[in-house]
Amino acid sequence: MGFAGVIDASEIEHRNGGAAMNSARYPQWSYSAALASLPLLTHRRLRWLMQSGTPSDVWRRIRAGERFLNGIDDAVWRAWGSVDDSLLIGVAERCIDLGVTVVTMKDAGYPTALIGDPEAPAVLFLRGNTTAFTHRRVGIVGTRTATASGKHFARTLGAQLSAAGVSVVSGLARGIDVESHSGVLSAMNDDCAPPIAVVASGPDVVYPREHSRIWNEIAMRGVLVSESPPGAHAEPFRFPMRNRIIAGLSEVLIVVESRSTGGSMSTVREAMKRDVAVMAVPGSPGMRQSEGTNDLLRDGCAPVTNVEDVLLALNLDTRRVQNWCDPREALSADEAEFLHAMGRGPRSMDELSIHTSRSLVKTAVYLGRLEAKGWVANTDGWWEALVA
Repeated sequence: MGFAGVIDASEIEHRNGGAAMNSARYPQWSYSAALASLPLLTHRRLRWLMQSGTPSDVWRRIRAGERFLNGIDDAVWRAWGSVDDSLLIGVAERCIDLGVTVVTMKDAGYPTALIGDPEAPAVLFLRGNTTAFTHRRVGIVGTRTATASGKHFARTLGAQLSAAGVSVVSGLARGIDVESHSGVLSAMNDDCAPPIAVVASGPDVVYPREHSRIWNEIAMRGVLVSESPPGAHAEPFRFPMRNRIIAGLSEVLIVVESRSTGGSMSTVREAMKRDVAVMAVPGSPGMRQSEGTNDLLRDGCAPVTNVEDVLLALNLDTRRVQNWCDPREALSADEAEFLHAMGRGPRSMDELSIHTSRSLVKTAVYLGRLEAKGWVANTDGWWEALVA
């Protein structure tokens, strides 16, 4: 890095794997990053810009005040014309500091699954190992207000898919998204597929903040994907844009829990537009978290009751599931019998006492043992069996 805000093109080239163009002062990736950082930008406007020439040439024309695209408002041209090279330099330096790779559809690191997508992002900011894109890929999405059993199913499914060599694609949102990636990271070894996280902010802006640890762990062990430059906050309009990338990267999309009007349904619609198979996890009738998934099943989506259902949808050998084992302490025969008798869905202790034909005291003892071993969860007095 040079002095006084002057970037060293050779250092940028080395860090990002791009070649500097003889006709440009800086390597092309830095101009791509600057174009993606323009004000009043949409993903379609960026695509139009990137299709208008090399990134350095497009940047030069904008700086010269040229208006070379139809359908762009005067206010947008004025905003673009107000920027200078300090934006280019600042974004490039930030990418170098963060270890962020900037790729376009012409670059080797760009996900091949997105090439040809009608709404493919023109520029991506990546943190981590882009070889994750070469694995088979399954998207897992769901509600932020998931039940304990839904979170458990997402964790288990994520771990089992990774152990079977399938990368899990998700959005690192609260609830189902982050639980699926927590499962992947809990199971990872040299034979497991790395996680792919598509985020709705810049690659350096952790959202939500409590996910800082898993955010950085995915950047080290998998790959973080964003079409927003460093420093971009998770504004509401960015989430639907993120969802189309999740759908585009997925070979199969699984909805674990969702309300009928939940944000997960946005990803479902994007998947269906791309002919990506959508599968859903059956839920208890009457539970709001299962309204959307049960609607999908009623409309003909295939059910997911275990990892084998997903591997079969991918035409993969289900025997690879044997690579994963549940890390929880094994149950005694009577504990396993009680867990099975609990059934699906949340129940109060009184209901469980009746449902399992045991006294309240014995029910409380069993629940205490199972909770200590991680096989049940208690949420505001409602008990759920954590079984996939």
